[in-house]
Amino acid sequence: MADDGFLGGRIVSGSWPLAVVDVVALVVVFTGGAIQHHSPTFPVNAPVAWVLTILPFLLGWLLVGPLVGVYSAGAAESAKAAIPLAVRAWVPSAVVALALRALVFDPGPIVPVFALITLVTGAVGLGLARWLRFRF
Repeated sequence: MADDGFLGGRIVSGSWPLAVVDVVALVVVFTGGAIQHHSPTFPVNAPVAWVLTILPFLLGWLLVGPLVGVYSAGAAESAKAAIPLAVRAWVPSAVVALALRALVFDPGPIVPVFALITLVTGAVGLGLARWLRFRF
């Protein structure tokens, strides 16, 4: 059997529905935050600013999540495995996302309450989306 490398067992082809659900969940959660801070028409009126607002969170997830195994065979089998794994993976993903945001996308300090809200809303969004994915 060939060695597929480090990510070989962490990403399986049957997990692509989870990846879609995760990306949609994060886009919805962080678009909601952007709308709350700007206006309901923010994504339409300022599409570049909207993309730059949600991009660090997507990048954080896509860089860290697969390393943690959120798209492994076990994660793709049941909500019981997928949800806790996503929530645990969101913590380091959010740290990377917040660092990207503070250093590249919106340079400046990270307000602690924003970091806490990012951790909670991202985890809840991913958990709920994965629950819905396995429920329906």
